[in-house]
Amino acid sequence: MPTTEAPSRIIDRAVRAMGGGARLRIVLAPEGADVDEDLGIQAVARAERRLVELEQRWSRFLPDSDLTRVNTAEGRPTRVHADTIVLLDAMRAAWHETDRDFDPGLLPALVAGGYGRSLVDGSRSTALPPSARDRADLDAMRLDGATVTLPVGTTLDSGGIGKGLAADLIADELMALGVAGCLIEVGGDVRVRGTAPDGIAWRVRVEDPFDLASTRTTVRLGDGGIATSSQRKRRWLGVDGADAHHLIDPATLRSTRTSTQTVTVIAATAARAEALTKPGVLRPLDDYLAWLPTRGAAALTIDADGVERTTPNWSDYA
Repeated sequence: MPTTEAPSRIIDRAVRAMGGGARLRIVLAPEGADVDEDLGIQAVARAERRLVELEQRWSRFLPDSDLTRVNTAEGRPTRVHADTIVLLDAMRAAWHETDRDFDPGLLPALVAGGYGRSLVDGSRSTALPPSARDRADLDAMRLDGATVTLPVGTTLDSGGIGKGLAADLIADELMALGVAGCLIEVGGDVRVRGTAPDGIAWRVRVEDPFDLASTRTTVRLGDGGIATSSQRKRRWLGVDGADAHHLIDPATLRSTRTSTQTVTVIAATAARAEALTKPGVLRPLDDYLAWLPTRGAAALTIDADGVERTTPNWSDYA
């Protein structure tokens, strides 16, 4: 007698998106509850579509993206999608919260250092206007409805905060669609919301920076974001012949050179977690680990010798 297999209440999907990988883990219903298979189809389709849309709007490697058009406008007002206004607002908030350690206006330094082309697709490159200069005064950026005006010379990179924000937006939209819970990972930035697969907590692994196939630790989250910034990823041979990476020191306009190799932050959202990692590679470590809990966040740092340091509240997530 034929049998009909019950639809799974958990969906796992890995996709290529936003210059790297993305993972969708969606809990359609709590354990023991009825599963709406159509909801699963809609949720996956929504998440995959949004990943494509956000990359098309925010990538500095696409000539017609909102970000490229704003960057090359040379002070002219530019109409953009509402998603891009959300991104620019998040950039400005993070710039203030970190006292400018997070600075999305270092794009010319990235390009000058050898990161002008996509590391995934070398045919894609970054367009900069003749006036482009490093550092940004985001208080001089004007957002008027759907219109953006950047000061002449200011150019912005969505970078990690764009990936974290994408995870946040998609997680919020899937919860509004009716899923019980979800984990959205974009380029290593993770946002979790709602019911975890075991009904208790989402478990997110933190990679070992010296062996990416290994797990250094696992954290438990109910609702929040986690992001890691690393000097050991996105590396290339710089124009001066030295190794370079994407974490730029605003003081030197070169790749950071510190013992701290990775900074992992847990915060309310993935976008905030991403931005709050940046002071961890720029400030004295003791100062950073004391400051971060005042921002409602926790951190794990790992130095070149593999030594771990954490904020006092990191153990809350063990």
